[in-house]
Amino acid sequence: MSNNRVSRRQFLNYTLTGVGGFMAAGMLTPMIRFAIDPVLQHKGAGDFLPTSQKVAELTDTPVKVSFSFEQVDAWYKSEVSAMAWVYKEGDKVIALSPVCKHLGCTVGWEGSPSHKNEFFCACHAGRYTKDGGNIEGTPPQGPLDQYEVEEKDGLLYLGPIIPNTLVKK
Repeated sequence: MSNNRVSRRQFLNYTLTGVGGFMAAGMLTPMIRFAIDPVLQHKGAGDFLPTSQKVAELTDTPVKVSFSFEQVDAWYKSEVSAMAWVYKEGDKVIALSPVCKHLGCTVGWEGSPSHKNEFFCACHAGRYTKDGGNIEGTPPQGPLDQYEVEEKDGLLYLGPIIPNTLVKK
């Protein structure tokens, strides 16, 4: 047995310090995990998604191209269907988002008989030029977004949505 006895005050001090440290670690661990978790996650936003559209079949008239991808929300996985308006301008493939910049409705190519060669949003009569530029005097405040595009084995692949680079400001 040792002659160095621990007093009652020292014992309580050690015990409370240990319990307090354990409780602090228990509270801080989830906060630190929450802060660094996004950095550790694999990012899928830069991935190109395959479509069934053959690039050789594209013309200068926009066509609707549908595609789907798996979306993960917390622990729930779902298959999401999306679309793009795709056409060729010379040798360049252009893919535009169908989401209207006014209220998020879906635009259609020549969606109104009175507006030929334009994208038209039926929700609030929004109009866009073929390159996605918003037409002055209509509700949209900005141009349609673009998809990054890539060709692999003759098929069209769509990447992340980017701001429209076709419209001159």
